[in-house]
Amino acid sequence: MQSLLFIFYPDWLSPIILWAYFILVIGFIIVVISENRNPIRSIAWCVALLSLPIIGVIFYLFFGRSMKGQQMISRHNKRKLLHNFNSKSESLDDLDLPSDCRQIVKLAHSLTRTPLTVNNSIKIFTCGSDKFKSLIQDLKDAKSTIYLQYYIFSDDNIGHTVADILVEKARAGVAVKVIYDHVGSFSSSRKFFKYMKDHGVDTHPFFRVTFPQLANRINWRNHRKLVIIDNRIGYIGGMNIADRYVVGQKDGSAWRDTHFRLKGDIIRSLVYSFAVDWYFLKDPDSALLLTSFPSELHNNCAMQLITSGPIDTWNNISLCFLKAISSAKRSIYIQTPYFLPTDTLLNALEAAALAKIDVRIMIPRKTDSRLLQLATFSYVTRCLRAGIKVYTFEPGMLHAKSMIIDDTFTTAGSTNFDFRSFENNFEANLLIYDREVNSRMREIFFNDLKECTKLKYSEWKKRPRPQRALESVIRLFAPIL
Repeated sequence: MQSLLFIFYPDWLSPIILWAYFILVIGFIIVVISENRNPIRSIAWCVALLSLPIIGVIFYLFFGRSMKGQQMISRHNKRKLLHNFNSKSESLDDLDLPSDCRQIVKLAHSLTRTPLTVNNSIKIFTCGSDKFKSLIQDLKDAKSTIYLQYYIFSDDNIGHTVADILVEKARAGVAVKVIYDHVGSFSSSRKFFKYMKDHGVDTHPFFRVTFPQLANRINWRNHRKLVIIDNRIGYIGGMNIADRYVVGQKDGSAWRDTHFRLKGDIIRSLVYSFAVDWYFLKDPDSALLLTSFPSELHNNCAMQLITSGPIDTWNNISLCFLKAISSAKRSIYIQTPYFLPTDTLLNALEAAALAKIDVRIMIPRKTDSRLLQLATFSYVTRCLRAGIKVYTFEPGMLHAKSMIIDDTFTTAGSTNFDFRSFENNFEANLLIYDREVNSRMREIFFNDLKECTKLKYSEWKKRPRPQRALESVIRLFAPIL
């Protein structure tokens, strides 16, 4: 590095640049240490900064910094939103919930202040064509408001269909607000979003990545998938807006996912989540979201919305997952496209399996990312050794993100079982405390098992050494993949 500096700079200037760079690196190391992160991760960043000139600094600028404690909106506006959109939490004394579920309810409320709601109904979609058929009809029927938020909003056939409906509704006087993730929707043309914006759809990218904010924004993505229509119908889950959820992948293989259609008091929590993100993008005074919520159900399906993001004090969803896994008595069933767990969650799953709880993890045989697949496979050996049953979904890409525990608790939404979802992305999941929903989700899980291959430890450990070595190397980058 020093010889390169002498080529491009005069002799007297090169030592100054070297000393300036050295001071910069020391400053970054002091910041890393002062943040009191996981010691292993802190040491890794310190080693990278010291041993990889220039590259270490660049990697830290893009992937190493923390957003903990930063405010998306003012505390005053957040309190106002909570008052406007969140109903009073149901009393646990009036509900027939196991003690373990009661603890999860209290934990989620402590983390996000979102209430437990009971007056709800839910419809489960595992087929993209069914979900979009329902969503399109609900959009067409909208009377007053449409709030739509997706990580990926593709300008393909299904994307144009949705966009045309949004434009039509905006022209008819419906207030249509759209948030899409700038990086997630990179492949969609500017012209596509400009078309909606020019025709009355209030459209905004989340964390637009431009210079000079590139390093500040590229690592923090909004992965949520929410739709709220007329403050009475909501959608949440793992499906983005893209043709692959309807027609499968280019090679003809399936794209399997899970999504929910909701009605009831939980809609208030969905609107609150959308409003926080919307107010972050725009001046709060410029967006007056409706506060009337029709009450037309008298069901008994208990659920909460749990959100998390890199600015939160705690890793909200990760903590709820940990609490749920640790409280399991009989079974833990997980579906995830990418399995890159934190050490804490992996230890919890291993402890459950070693305690003879039925722990099953379903991952795709082939994912849409070779790197993530290799990183995922690096964790399989340890899982199998602990007695965790691991299955690979064979028909195509398994993109569903769900966890079903015992007979009452289920969670699903946008959160993958990986570092990025737990620590770097803005995510949203439903926490559902309902035996009927749990039973339906278990049935879906076991139907998917029929199209899976169960991995055996004796065979898995015989994988070629070059593949195992590559998996181990890629695993080093798991926290930033």
